[in-house]
Amino acid sequence: MSTHDRSAPDSALQFSVHGLAQQDLAQAQRTRSGRLKMLLVWLVCAAPVIASYFTYYVLRPQGRVNHGDLITPSRPMPADGRLALHDVQGRAVSVAALKGQWLLVSVAGGACAAECERHLYWQRQLREVLGKDKDRLDRVWLVNDGEPPRPAVLPGLSAPGSWVLQADREALSGWLVPAAGQALSAHLYLVDPRGDWMMRWPADADPADIKKDLLRLMKANNSWDEAGR
Repeated sequence: MSTHDRSAPDSALQFSVHGLAQQDLAQAQRTRSGRLKMLLVWLVCAAPVIASYFTYYVLRPQGRVNHGDLITPSRPMPADGRLALHDVQGRAVSVAALKGQWLLVSVAGGACAAECERHLYWQRQLREVLGKDKDRLDRVWLVNDGEPPRPAVLPGLSAPGSWVLQADREALSGWLVPAAGQALSAHLYLVDPRGDWMMRWPADADPADIKKDLLRLMKANNSWDEAGR
């Protein structure tokens, strides 16, 4: 066999190896490109909420203090299979139905004692004082003990923008967390339009202070948030 004949298989092998290397390189480039595109899409979707938080908590004038506790990182609402939401008629309610709005949330058992009634009243009043922005905020009572809501408190919760929902106690406790030494029912909680819990007001919060926080947040995200459902 001539020298030329012996070198032919080696050349073919080198060509094959080179071709495979080029394919691997192209595949790696496509993978990096796909990941970059996914990251850009995520940034575009998250940018409005991030911007409103940045405006509210970083670019605020000196001396302005938020009264609620910022939850960092924010905590996403549990999925349907875990939170298991049901309305007062026992119909299943999807987690997705709550998204797209700011949510002012209270948690209490169905008997709704004095603290619960006070929170329901504050929720109603705080939504009203937002004026033209009130349709961007829904008030939500999450019943966490499986008991039916006391009928006497339901008439005030039939207006648009109001939710009374049974929620799985364990899943709820894994999402919303009270301050040290407090019960879950002691606070009002704020959930952003993505469904992320992002603020908790102290148990002894003044409703006037909660109002100030809400007004500032509505103003901070006014450029991107929708008018309401």
